Amino acid sequence: MTACRQLYEDHGDWLYRLLRRRLGNAADAADLAHDAFLRLLARPRRFDSFDGARAYLSTMARGLCVDLWRRREIEQAYLETLAAAPVPVAPSAEQQTAVIQAIAEIDSMLRTLPDKAARAFVMAMVLNMTDREVGQALGVSDRMVRKYVARAMLHCAALETDLLHGEP
Repeated sequence: MTACRQLYEDHGDWLYRLLRRRLGNAADAADLAHDAFLRLLARPRRFDSFDGARAYLSTMARGLCVDLWRRREIEQAYLETLAAAPVPVAPSAEQQTAVIQAIAEIDSMLRTLPDKAARAFVMAMVLNMTDREVGQALGVSDRMVRKYVARAMLHCAALETDLLHGEP
């Protein structure tokens, strides 16, 4: 029996119940439990003890919940923006889904950057602030702002290249 299968048999129901309590939704709990074990299939792990496996799964579940809540916040903000837009500008359901996925990917990318680099990128690219305005807000020089934004853009380009070549 594979390690992941044994892990699933030992902890699958427990993880589902944990997620259901946290989320209050059976379907979301089942989806996240499934995602957790898919991650373990992709990157198998061995645990020294039963409690060690539960601790790891609990931490993973917490992260998956946070990701789900962040995605939903992003979706809600986008949908509220769309609702406020005039009808002729409203995109199709497919376009809405593509935009939400893109925003979630950008959010995920930004979380891998140092805080100031991520904030500088958002202020410069999304809020259209000048280097001087961003620098004043972050307490850094204009030159450092340009470095932060360049670093974030390079990171975006690298992620895009990985996605185009089918790498996670």
